[in-house]
Amino acid sequence: MAPHPLLDVKEVKAVEPYLDRVGEVFTAFREQDSGCVSYGVRLPGGERWFVKEAVTDSGRRSLERAWAFHRAVRHPAVVPHVHRIAVSGTWAAVMPWHDGEVLYPATLGRTGDRGSPGSAMARFRALPVPRVLRAVDRILAAHLAVEDAGHVAVDFYDGALLYDFAGDALHLVDLDEYRPGPFVLDAERLPGSRRFMSPEEFRRGAVIDVRTTVFTLGRAARLLLDAGDEERAWRGSPAQLTVLERATRADPGRRFRTVREFAAAWRGCPSPHGEGQPT
Repeated sequence: MAPHPLLDVKEVKAVEPYLDRVGEVFTAFREQDSGCVSYGVRLPGGERWFVKEAVTDSGRRSLERAWAFHRAVRHPAVVPHVHRIAVSGTWAAVMPWHDGEVLYPATLGRTGDRGSPGSAMARFRALPVPRVLRAVDRILAAHLAVEDAGHVAVDFYDGALLYDFAGDALHLVDLDEYRPGPFVLDAERLPGSRRFMSPEEFRRGAVIDVRTTVFTLGRAARLLLDAGDEERAWRGSPAQLTVLERATRADPGRRFRTVREFAAAWRGCPSPHGEGQPT
């Protein structure tokens, strides 16, 4: 059997020329704030892959952290790094391609769009509640795997959510800052979106643990199940909102102790309009 042009190659001199040689680069994401450039590649047989190349030192460190994370955590919702290629002192990660749109597509120097009617987030928020609940449950299920592997969420926000509107499928991408926990924050703050971050993520010397992940997941559910960014149009049930209020308390000791405990409370709530909770 011939070597696979992406999964068997160990090293290349430059990523994009190599991809052009072995297949067709059908899309490229060059203006990212992650220190990486990414490519969608179609191979001659029709296979599609996503290749993410670190182009800065911070991007290289991020891909190295992501490689370790994906060796420890596997879940169908988490798009894995299945191979990496050495490139002139840095790395390129190879991932399966999944159709969909990132719910908050921010780029270097420009914020994303959550509010305009045609934006991915606005269209997601207009979906029937059962579809949104399925997506939230898939996020929770993925983070049960994260918790079981002894890792905590860092820099999780709606920019990490890839949703296929036609196929009703959600995947998690760019979890490059996730790391083993608990750990003590040795900087002034962690990377991430303020809308999703807990108070301890802004405090040097704070313990970052699974209760921090609980806060982030609570904020994600709160924002995804609201009809707008102002958080004045809650679409879930009162019981669900009560669960989220506990998950996002400022004091970590007053939150759910684990993702598993949070997920059990969330899944035990009656759903709005009588829909059954996803399983």
